[in-house]
Amino acid sequence: MMKKYIKPLLLIGITTTFFSCSDEFLETSPTETVSVEDVSTTGETYSGVLEGTLRGVYEMMFQTGTGGTTSHEDFGQKGYDIMSDILSGDMALAQNIYNRYSSLAQLVATNDFTFTKPNYMAWRYYYRVINASNLVIKSLGGNDAVITDANRTSMGQAKAIRAYAYFYLTQFYIPEYSASSKVLPIYTEANSGAAAQSTTEEVYQLMIKDLEDAIVLLDSYSRTDLYQVNKDVAKGLLAYVYAARGSSADNTRARELAEEVINGGAFPLTTKEKATGGFNNVNENPSWMWGVDITTDNGLDLISWWGQMDYFTFSYQSFGDLKQIDSGLFGSIKDEDVRKTQFGTNAASTSTYLSPINKFYDAKRIFRGQRNIDSDYIYMRIDEMYMLSAELSAREGLEGAARTRLKEVLAHRFDNPADYAYVDTLSGQDLLNEIYLQTRIEFWGEGKSFLALKRNKATLVRGANHIYLAGESIPYNDDRLVFEIPQSEIQNNPFIN
Repeated sequence: MMKKYIKPLLLIGITTTFFSCSDEFLETSPTETVSVEDVSTTGETYSGVLEGTLRGVYEMMFQTGTGGTTSHEDFGQKGYDIMSDILSGDMALAQNIYNRYSSLAQLVATNDFTFTKPNYMAWRYYYRVINASNLVIKSLGGNDAVITDANRTSMGQAKAIRAYAYFYLTQFYIPEYSASSKVLPIYTEANSGAAAQSTTEEVYQLMIKDLEDAIVLLDSYSRTDLYQVNKDVAKGLLAYVYAARGSSADNTRARELAEEVINGGAFPLTTKEKATGGFNNVNENPSWMWGVDITTDNGLDLISWWGQMDYFTFSYQSFGDLKQIDSGLFGSIKDEDVRKTQFGTNAASTSTYLSPINKFYDAKRIFRGQRNIDSDYIYMRIDEMYMLSAELSAREGLEGAARTRLKEVLAHRFDNPADYAYVDTLSGQDLLNEIYLQTRIEFWGEGKSFLALKRNKATLVRGANHIYLAGESIPYNDDRLVFEIPQSEIQNNPFIN
């Protein structure tokens, strides 16, 4: 099948630098971009401008430098997925020749606001996405615009993307949900001046409203490309938001949302064959709910998720900056589980041992063969909804439903049902622990483990293959697992405490 792609855009009003700081750092209409007013006016006569601006928001999710740096770790959402997996402890930095992610893996950078990586980079990226979404919303008539057939789906997507960005800010910069704590400024207007920190509950209320609105607005939307947010993706994002807040009512609502996506029947579970199929093609993985079809026209090379993770890509993983599954987590995978084969098992092979050589790989499987990236990016798959439903069912005492959803996933990971029949004997905390373990195994390297660590209020124990802090026990709310508000924000925003 011919690969589609998001064409690079030059009209990008979204490239406006956004620090959420004082007005002098915010150009309302810089010469190289299109302003809110420009897009809104032009959009009245040429709807393609609005569509192109929305495409540009999505492009930020995979382009390099969107965190405002030239760092080789700065390449959009998948870069932060790697960071979160390292924070979770499930991804071990096992060798570090080129010094990428070292200060993060040592948990040094997260305790010093002067470190650009990750503190400034993540802050700037997610707030740029927010500003870009606000630009689209303003162009469509603003947050309280009258909804018409002309603006419905674009408004729904922009609100969902704004909520996505705020969600990751809450996960990275707030140790755990506390309604009255004040950390994040809220911006709902494009190119705003500096704002004070809002309460965490206010941020959650904004995310929930945006996503509930998006679900309604996208109800009849049939997308043309997987990079676009549709109703199912909005429901998935909202399920994560409710589950992160974590009250009983929140868990119930999150479970309902996950079940709605599952029962909608649009996405089959990832099969046993696809579990070792490379996770590299949106057109060949029907379980993917959200992802992007990358082509060489997108201009990605060694600065990319594939460059950091894939042995068959000419970049860091193949040259010795090794990311491996935590040895303890690997040891917990049953020998009969297909996911055991996702990782190299030959201890004599330093470059591939415990690396995801059979989970994430360029389809050609030629050592250092992929230099210009055309392997795709995954953001969300249906299996996440099954595991979320299982977790939240167990939390709310629906243990039969939890076991059923868990076994449905495991049925695609084992040949013999006897190998996962033990699930029927589990209850209470043992059942929750098993769901958490299987979540970590299932989504290793996909940026979900840190979210699960925080939801489960767990303590990570780093295995022996970490070059930093091996053997150390670290609770989910340890200060070292929380990004610092960056120095530039504190200097430029007079309202930051």
